[in-house]
Amino acid sequence: MAALSLEIVAKAADIPEADWQRCAGTANPTVSHRFFAAMEESGSAVAGTGWKPQHLVARTADGTIAGILPAYLKSHSNGEYVFDYSWADAFERAGGDYYPKLQTCVPFTPVPGPRLLLAEPKAGPLLLAAAASAVENSGISSAHATFIAPEQVTLFEDAGWLIRTDQQFHWQNRGYAGFQDFLDTLASRKRKAIRKERAEALASGLDIRCLSGDDLRPEHWDAMWRFYQHTGARKWGSPYLTRDAFTRLAETMADQTLLVLAFRDEEPIAGALNLIGEDTLYGRYWGSTEHYPFLHFEVCYYQAIEWAIRHGLSRVEAGAQGEHKLARGYEPTPTYSAHWIGHPALRRAVADFLDRERRAVAAGIEYLGQFTPFRRGPLGGGETEGDHD
Repeated sequence: MAALSLEIVAKAADIPEADWQRCAGTANPTVSHRFFAAMEESGSAVAGTGWKPQHLVARTADGTIAGILPAYLKSHSNGEYVFDYSWADAFERAGGDYYPKLQTCVPFTPVPGPRLLLAEPKAGPLLLAAAASAVENSGISSAHATFIAPEQVTLFEDAGWLIRTDQQFHWQNRGYAGFQDFLDTLASRKRKAIRKERAEALASGLDIRCLSGDDLRPEHWDAMWRFYQHTGARKWGSPYLTRDAFTRLAETMADQTLLVLAFRDEEPIAGALNLIGEDTLYGRYWGSTEHYPFLHFEVCYYQAIEWAIRHGLSRVEAGAQGEHKLARGYEPTPTYSAHWIGHPALRRAVADFLDRERRAVAAGIEYLGQFTPFRRGPLGGGETEGDHD
């Protein structure tokens, strides 16, 4: 392959969608051109909010885009879900400036996926070298790539980046014919608990609807915005996304969006926004304006499982955090990030920390794996043949 050239592009919209998609593929909607454009053009991920787009683009001699490393110059660490606040604090206490830093991620989105968008595999090392060079030569403390698809971790590791692990809880479709088929794989008391939760969530006569594509109307998006605002104000004070971000998702990604809405007398009172991939349903935002027991579990988890089974998807990823997902069939799954640290002393300290953290995360995943709700023993779970409902 001929030598590649590099450039920095100031926003995703300046890259033709066809070129971006040729590099990103179609499996994961969070790395699509439309999702990045929605985040940036809506004013959510822009310089004014501490997210200055600095997308690295590799081109062939004839100008064809061979690869993209979506990146942002960050003046803080908010909206990333892989926490480096302690690194920043330590470095600044020692007299350094941790910010700005270069962040490769999908803004505000803890969804694993490709971080190197590659039409030509050889563009990968060049893009990673360019990010490292920016740290060494441009007054940037560090470069980070978060929620890397497992198959891309070795690309970062081979380029000398430090690898960090964490965990999420993902649901796996093991060829279930329906939700009852899934329940049949669970231990008896877990099965009964889920049935009880679902019954109580709907005991007040709520109507749960799964809406996508042309079924989504403006009032549904208005409701989801209210729910998002309510959750954001309650949990982290200032929601990351603007109202226009939801409008742009409605205009450009309705067919890749699933809203699960709970209605009381035709009034939406709770909802969850999911993105639909080729093989995975990605849970993103949840909120409610009224409280009902177990409604969160029903709208976010059980409805997502049912929808994934019905549509033949292999996995549901329900976002960051949440050991409460374990009892509901979501299993501990490792996630990965990569970090290029410029200052030698900080790099050594971080490398030592990550070595210890990786062992702790691995032990935690192994420990939590003992508490999945699935039956063990002769029938594939913790029960014997006599342990049934």
